[in-house]
Amino acid sequence: MVLRSEILVNKNVLPTQEQALPGRETPMALPEKHFVHDAPLLGPFANDVDFAIFGLGCFWGAERRFWQREGVVSTVVGYAGGFTPNPTYEEVCSGLTGHSEVVLVVYEPAKVSYDELLKMFWELHNPTQGMRQGNDIGTQYRSVIYATNPDQLAAAQHSREVFQAELTKAGQGTITTEIEEAPTVYFAEAYHQQYLAKNPEGYCGIGGTGVTCPI
Repeated sequence: MVLRSEILVNKNVLPTQEQALPGRETPMALPEKHFVHDAPLLGPFANDVDFAIFGLGCFWGAERRFWQREGVVSTVVGYAGGFTPNPTYEEVCSGLTGHSEVVLVVYEPAKVSYDELLKMFWELHNPTQGMRQGNDIGTQYRSVIYATNPDQLAAAQHSREVFQAELTKAGQGTITTEIEEAPTVYFAEAYHQQYLAKNPEGYCGIGGTGVTCPI
């Protein structure tokens, strides 16, 4: 008998739905409050907010950069873009869920625009690396933007064109970022939420290209 864990050897190749782990119906239990902002992790929120979803490598460092941005009310890390419902971190790391590590950003558009968040996204990582980010290798580290409405989708696609032009001028490669309508985000385990606030000396793999995104 071939074990499911033996089906996919190359973690740089997305699994098919048939290969993906089955997951579970029960979502991860989350704390009620954001560890840094002391805001409700998932709401209700006092002011008008919107939601953005980005994947740019290991979600620990990515989440910290977004929660530090003025106008960001809350952040939650999770898994999206794959097949396995409510996966564990270990399952995602196996390469058999198809998910990318993502940050759900809750922000006040009156204080920070979606374009400003897109600018952060492009400049914080290297979006030309395919199924990796720096030394972090595998499909879970691929670059993704999941749009929560049509305006976000159009803005994200336009920003990719603009940033690609700048990367080309700088002699950089072709953007591999996946830009799609938002799928279900399965929240990661409680210990991953605001991980670098709880563990200041923890690992952070965030690093950009040095190229400015002119949006």
